[in-house]
Amino acid sequence: MEDKIVEKKEAEKRPDPVDRISVTRHRAKLGKHTLAYTVTCGTLVMREEAEKEGKSEGEKARAKVFFIAYTLDDTPDRAARPVTFSFNGGPGSSSVWLHLGVLGPRRVELDAEGYASAPPGRLVPNEHTLLDTSDLVFIDPVGTGYSRMVEGEKVKEYHDYKRDLESVGEFIRLYCSRYNRWASPKYLIGESYGTTRASGLAGHLLERYGMYLNGVMLVSCALDFQLLRFDPSNDLPCVLFLPTYAATAWYHKRLPADLQRKPLRKLLDEVEAFAAGEYASALFLGARLPAKDRKALVQKVARYTGLTPGYVERTDLRIEIFRFCKELLRGEGRTVGRLDTRYTGFDRDAAGEEFEFDPAMVEILGAYSAAMNDYVRSDLKFEADAPYEVIKALYVDWGWKDFANRYATVGETLRKAMAMNPRMRVLVASGYFDLATPHFAADYSLDHLGIPESLRKNIAVSYYEAGHMMYAHKPSLEKLARELRRFVEG
Repeated sequence: MEDKIVEKKEAEKRPDPVDRISVTRHRAKLGKHTLAYTVTCGTLVMREEAEKEGKSEGEKARAKVFFIAYTLDDTPDRAARPVTFSFNGGPGSSSVWLHLGVLGPRRVELDAEGYASAPPGRLVPNEHTLLDTSDLVFIDPVGTGYSRMVEGEKVKEYHDYKRDLESVGEFIRLYCSRYNRWASPKYLIGESYGTTRASGLAGHLLERYGMYLNGVMLVSCALDFQLLRFDPSNDLPCVLFLPTYAATAWYHKRLPADLQRKPLRKLLDEVEAFAAGEYASALFLGARLPAKDRKALVQKVARYTGLTPGYVERTDLRIEIFRFCKELLRGEGRTVGRLDTRYTGFDRDAAGEEFEFDPAMVEILGAYSAAMNDYVRSDLKFEADAPYEVIKALYVDWGWKDFANRYATVGETLRKAMAMNPRMRVLVASGYFDLATPHFAADYSLDHLGIPESLRKNIAVSYYEAGHMMYAHKPSLEKLARELRRFVEG
């Protein structure tokens, strides 16, 4: 009891947190034209109604959310100009990837294939920025970037599917009110778990605030977690990951000569038909699969994945993602990436079951981290001694109370939002070398939304010969930027 009294007195002494905002003005020469824009960067204090014994005690500061907003200068009608809210995934990632990878006026310098130069990373002008089409607001959810709970508040409370939606949704509402954007066309763009969040927000913003979105952009789509979890008796991931295994084996030249000669898309057409047909039917039979059919199937799976028939047999025809990343190039002592299987790495133990690290993540993490930390202080004039959390493993203890004892899925939320707001459009972007959110799993999610044909025309899908962060690959960056611009322009 005494501890609680002391804690209450200490809380009463704490100063009320305030917004910390830095405003800077910039010009960027992008190709043949120059953009003049303003950057508003800092933290907004999120407040919630506090209650005690059923009685209101007024609003209480709970968290400080860091954001970076770009607005184009000399815009004659601000209300008519779209505004796009962007965030990444994890859960536990800051918004740095979409920000400095494709959307912002500056991007991290990588070579054409997506490899960073010697450290530290640096920024270059981004001629593909979406800023010429839409104002941009990058949001770091609580616990990422510089976003923190206020002193005395428990951060774990916000690390939950529903509470995350509420906090990000409240930030969007507050930003639109503070900066007079309620009259603007509004878009969301999320990547990975950010697509889970964006789909949930499409429903939450509509039902909680009456905020109708014009569009939602889903980069590396994760709507139904059953499709991504390799659990016993759940054969869907085995089917839906197989085309990405084939694409990876094709890229690393591990397929038979006749398959290796095929263009990637033609190969995937063949593998997807096999996966959805003969392979899925065989897995459905389980132990009832005849021995002769099983033997033939082992050979086909090995042929399409670049693995040996003996290995496929030992996996019981069900190849788990991390085993594949370790096994495909085991003979060379190399592993392939999860986020992007084009990248390779090596482990101390070449006989292990899983890789020690994701080669795709470590290739670009350092460049993005160095560039972001320098950019915020040097260019945007926002200073903080706390570390900028580029990515933290919040997903390990993430809360899923709304999906207790079942797989998390937001497809139904997206479906309902589209039904209630039939003018809302959806763009899905998938990489062929992405094993975190495979393209065939994203296609399956969209095919099972349960929406009528009249709404299916609101969904556009594009594919890229790259991975999870497809914009790391220069040709895919150019294509994705065109698709995003066309989408926002309507």
